[in-house]
Amino acid sequence: MKRTILTITLLAVGSPAHAQLGGLGDALKRAQEAKQKFDDLTISDTEERQIGEDVSAKIRARFGVVQDVAVHKYVSLVGTTLARGSDRPNLAWTFVVLDTDGVNAFASPGGLVHVTRGALGLVRNEAELAGVLAHEIGHVTRKHTVNAIQKNKAVQLGTGETLSGRAPFLDRIANKAYEIVLENSFDRGDELDADKAALDLAQKAGYAPASLADFLARLDDRNKDQAEKNGLFASHPETKERIGRIRQLASLSKATAVVEARYKATIKYEPTPITSIAVVEDSRGLTGSTKGADAKQEEAKKKGFGLGALKPTVAAEKPSQQVSASGGARGIGPDRAAQGGGNPNLVRISVSAEELVAFKKGIV
Repeated sequence: MKRTILTITLLAVGSPAHAQLGGLGDALKRAQEAKQKFDDLTISDTEERQIGEDVSAKIRARFGVVQDVAVHKYVSLVGTTLARGSDRPNLAWTFVVLDTDGVNAFASPGGLVHVTRGALGLVRNEAELAGVLAHEIGHVTRKHTVNAIQKNKAVQLGTGETLSGRAPFLDRIANKAYEIVLENSFDRGDELDADKAALDLAQKAGYAPASLADFLARLDDRNKDQAEKNGLFASHPETKERIGRIRQLASLSKATAVVEARYKATIKYEPTPITSIAVVEDSRGLTGSTKGADAKQEEAKKKGFGLGALKPTVAAEKPSQQVSASGGARGIGPDRAAQGGGNPNLVRISVSAEELVAFKKGIV
């Protein structure tokens, strides 16, 4: 009788112990899977550049590139001057002028900054251009796109999804990065952080940092009759709030250079009235989808989805017939839907140390 009781007792004690060990094994497995997902979303500088080049190629296919060496050289001199004073001066900074009347600017991860011909037409001096470029540089140096990808549930691996190697994973990350960049889907903190970076970089180079507020005020006035948020800096916080904040911070700076003469000697574009901007009539979204498909995408966003749900972001259409991101923070106005040029090729230029020194002397 005692032996029977002992056996039952051992079984009673042993079963929970076995279950406990099994539970520990499950916990360790879940921890390993979580670590793998974290490692997957840890992006090296080399991979960041790879993603950025993919995003840039899509942006250039969408809007085309101005094939003017002098314009690219000038914009690159301004941009490089700013970037060398940033937290990431050694990135392979590349500055691209997009061939569209729409007023916009986009920063791809890894150091690729794009500004439109339309934005250059609206800008009135070099300090304003510096403010626009410095804002986009700030998005890159603070890794806002990369961080948004890492925080976004949309890019977490789906349950049971298997990816064959690192390259397919990075391709899908690049598709999501393109969506973020085109829609300017940064949160409030990221936008204000980029504004602060823009002021710091501008005044470090000698430019009047309040010039960014001057440009934003002109842009805000231009967009006042638009029913929807439109184009550059259309995301939150509201433009007037940002203008006030920028002016307040800029008031502490002693930098005063605006360099209007040099800007006008090089940039000859005139602003295109917002009502005269040629737009792409086909209002497809990122995947060239119909409204029904867009509704499905919206439903998927509400439920949450894995990387497997991310689709290629450029439809198989001619560049002039493609449109940028659907809806989103950049709005759906003429700037977002602006028609682009047909040549996506980069204009290859270089900036020597001597040229940069001479250029900086002109910031007076």
